[in-house]
Amino acid sequence: MVSQRRIDSHHHIVPPFYEEAAMAAGSGPTRGKFPTWSLQRGIDLMDANDIQASIASVSFPGVHFFSPSKARAMARRCNEFAADLVSRSATRYGAFATVPMHNPKHAVEEIDYALDQLKLDGICLFTSYAETYLGDKSFDPVMKELNRRKAVVYTHPAHGRESGLAYPGFMLEYTFDTTRAAANLMFSGAIERFPDVQIILSHAGGALPYLAWRLHVASAISSRIPEWSYAKVLKGLRHFWYDTALSGGPQQLDFLMSVVGPERVVFGSDWPFGTAPVVKEMVANLSSPGFLTAKKRAAISRGNALALFPRFA
Repeated sequence: MVSQRRIDSHHHIVPPFYEEAAMAAGSGPTRGKFPTWSLQRGIDLMDANDIQASIASVSFPGVHFFSPSKARAMARRCNEFAADLVSRSATRYGAFATVPMHNPKHAVEEIDYALDQLKLDGICLFTSYAETYLGDKSFDPVMKELNRRKAVVYTHPAHGRESGLAYPGFMLEYTFDTTRAAANLMFSGAIERFPDVQIILSHAGGALPYLAWRLHVASAISSRIPEWSYAKVLKGLRHFWYDTALSGGPQQLDFLMSVVGPERVVFGSDWPFGTAPVVKEMVANLSSPGFLTAKKRAAISRGNALALFPRFA
């Protein structure tokens, strides 16, 4: 089979100092602990799955659980760690910057530093901060700066809510968190106010594509919801990019592409939270000649991502 030279837009790094601080604060991942990570393990995973390059991000829970001053310091330390990783493996790694979001002024300062000084490839934002979702006008100063820069913004679910079920948050709740944020970005008017921000939704957009028609008819039921035609809802959904992380099932991706088109889908592994066997199975599904045409396979593996990260061409 022809090499795909994939570009992975959903690939996590776990700096040791960050893991130690998060666990000490009782803010570890919903699975209970961080997976084992190293630069070499990441490259080995990439080599085993025909991945040319990965755009790395610090994983959940970000830095918002720290006090504002500590969050700024940790974000800076994480971003300089990421920049050093990229400098050592520039053809294999890019990075999304971690942003302290307690204060929009400080967030913009870190965005400027990360993009201008560290030359990182984009920004990582979480779907919500302290129960306030992306799209809320309190985030407008940050979005305005990102829009000015036409920045690539990778979004990750903020947390797995307590559902009363025994399952860890990543299994179900993460997908709903992404759905909430994306719907709010649409119906708050944020994607119209800031049209040049290139937003990647994790995990195939959660439940968002499946809910397209429901979003359209909601305004006929409640006056709290702006009235959007079905065509406008579909246009809103096609504003986003969607990664394949933990979303490699043929039926799921086939439905996603039927709603937003194959040109809005990019490869994402979710490694190391998505374990090596999970990544292997997803790559096998995406490589199946009975599922994707060669043209779609090439677009999802690499071609679409080059529109966002042209330096890997």
